[in-house]
Amino acid sequence: MSESNPHKGRTGIDRIRHATGYSLAGLRAAYSGESAFRQEFWLAIVATPLAFYLGSNWVEVALLLGSLAIVLIVELLNSGIEAAIDRISFERHELSKRAKDLGSAAVMLALLLCGGIWAAALWHRLFA
Repeated sequence: MSESNPHKGRTGIDRIRHATGYSLAGLRAAYSGESAFRQEFWLAIVATPLAFYLGSNWVEVALLLGSLAIVLIVELLNSGIEAAIDRISFERHELSKRAKDLGSAAVMLALLLCGGIWAAALWHRLFA
């Protein structure tokens, strides 16, 4: 007989309420425990009004804001990977290093994508 997760039986509003609580706890944990997330969060806060200035239409504004959101999302996933690896062991291991390096690479690519989108929008706004 297999064990079942007692938390998987929630449905409807009860499930949504608990899921929202877990999500908010995750955001609080990332903000309080991850300096990179805090930096990217405040960058997004400052850049959000600029997106409405730089974007010529709703699609451009959505791309600018979406690229900021992607950075935050990828940083959260990277932090989750790092926490899981650290939970298993602080011992140096090649697979742990690979997992953390891959997460870091994902954040770097998200930042490069975001920077490219913002640079293109800035170029279009100032020089086109």
